[in-house]
Amino acid sequence: MVTIIAVLITGYLFGSIPTGVWLGRIIRGIDIRQHGSGSTGATNVFRILGVKLAIAVLVVDVLKGFVACYLGSRINFGDTILVSDQLAASGGLAAVAGHLYPLFAGFRGGKGIATGAGMLLFLSPLEVGFALIVFVAAVYLTRYVSLGSITAAVFYFVSIVIERYYLEYPVGGEVVALATVLLVLVLFTHRANIRRLISGTENKFGAKK
Repeated sequence: MVTIIAVLITGYLFGSIPTGVWLGRIIRGIDIRQHGSGSTGATNVFRILGVKLAIAVLVVDVLKGFVACYLGSRINFGDTILVSDQLAASGGLAAVAGHLYPLFAGFRGGKGIATGAGMLLFLSPLEVGFALIVFVAAVYLTRYVSLGSITAAVFYFVSIVIERYYLEYPVGGEVVALATVLLVLVLFTHRANIRRLISGTENKFGAKK
């Protein structure tokens, strides 16, 4: 029990680092959540603060999920039946929760896409690599970052299911569960974007306000 609690707290605290919020306050003296789309993620930071800070936010947010998984896989006080990958997944999910509801930013965070990607990068790097290609292609063709995120999440989920249940690859059950949870999470956090995509009012990447 101590192991699980330690993994969850560690992951949550890492996920709670509000990269976009802190950089917005330090660099421009603003709360990024009150500008643009209101998101704390790299896309909104790009619109408001520029490309360099957007890259910094993206890298740190990805690292939050990756490091939370790594530390989760290393923490074990011998009081749990969970294996390393399961503990890593628990830490990664806690990091995503921290990004969504950050302790250090009034529990108002972002959509968790980059942090979730960092978690999956630790657990299944090959599939994440292909999902990244799908994301870039979707954004390049449509200029909708939200559509790219949704498409990549669907691709990742479908690829994991096919690998485990049809190709019989050694894909752990925790990875299938994570792919399912994250797909639902992406669809939920992008519900407003989906409505705007359907109505044709979604902001395109790089479009001037």
